[in-house]
Amino acid sequence: MLKCLFLSKIAHMNRTILHDLSLKQFKEHFPESPSIGLGDDLYLMDARLTSSHQPLQHPCRFDGLMFMYCIKGHLRISLNLNDYDVKENMLFVYFPGNIIKVNEIVDTPQDEVRYLVLAMSRDFLNSLRIDTSKVFNDRMAVMNTPLISLDESQIKIMSDHLYLMNSIIKAEPPYCREMASVITSSLMYGVAGIWARKSMESERDVPSSRGRMIYEQFMKLVTEYHTTFRNVGFYADKLCLTPKYLSKLVKLASGRSAPEWIDEYVILEAKNLLKHSNISIKEIVFRLNFPNQSVFYKFFKARTGMTPSEYRNS
Repeated sequence: MLKCLFLSKIAHMNRTILHDLSLKQFKEHFPESPSIGLGDDLYLMDARLTSSHQPLQHPCRFDGLMFMYCIKGHLRISLNLNDYDVKENMLFVYFPGNIIKVNEIVDTPQDEVRYLVLAMSRDFLNSLRIDTSKVFNDRMAVMNTPLISLDESQIKIMSDHLYLMNSIIKAEPPYCREMASVITSSLMYGVAGIWARKSMESERDVPSSRGRMIYEQFMKLVTEYHTTFRNVGFYADKLCLTPKYLSKLVKLASGRSAPEWIDEYVILEAKNLLKHSNISIKEIVFRLNFPNQSVFYKFFKARTGMTPSEYRNS
């Protein structure tokens, strides 16, 4: 009896606490969707969702990169607590380390929600032969607006890439993995180009390539260490820069200071734990490496206007 109660409690915790998913675990959320892939490195899926089969209903992180193209239907997706309506002919991009949740299927009849999903592990992403300074230069634009509508020419380019990749993986020719890598790299350049064109329409001055590179490295570090280190000096040391110079580069590249980005990630983590888990505030304080509850309360209220308890109960 006690064992059953213990297992039930563990199962409940697993449903409520924020999960970090590998590609293999991510695939398990879509058991009924036709798919093809390269082991646990690359996954191409024709996702057909219904109200009875709605994946990613709890906040989680996927340790990889994902492109989601909507063929039919309307999903409301939360990314880092911001809601996005993903509709027909829209492309949604997910970067490693972000927090994602599928909130609901919106006003769509049964069996009429269809998405093409291309997901890859971080290891596969790192193995691609791409110029990251070009492909990820416009990550800032993607992070601010990870959703974009595609025109006919962009839809054709994407569908041609995915069709070719599907055909190659099915045929399993010699050098199948290498061929899939080349197609994936080409697709990523295409997606980067879409956001590059979008960002060119912005009136904000474009920061230097070095500033963009430092910003990208900084954001990767913040994604990894924000629950442990909140001091800009830690990140500056990692990048062999002074805190002042790092803050200047980050501000020029993103319009926000380094401390603001660090605090936003910490607040985001706290909000998700408060809203989507049943763990105590004392445990949250421990997980986020605050010295005590008083410091955490002051930090949270100064940035949200609410105490953690008020936010949890709102």
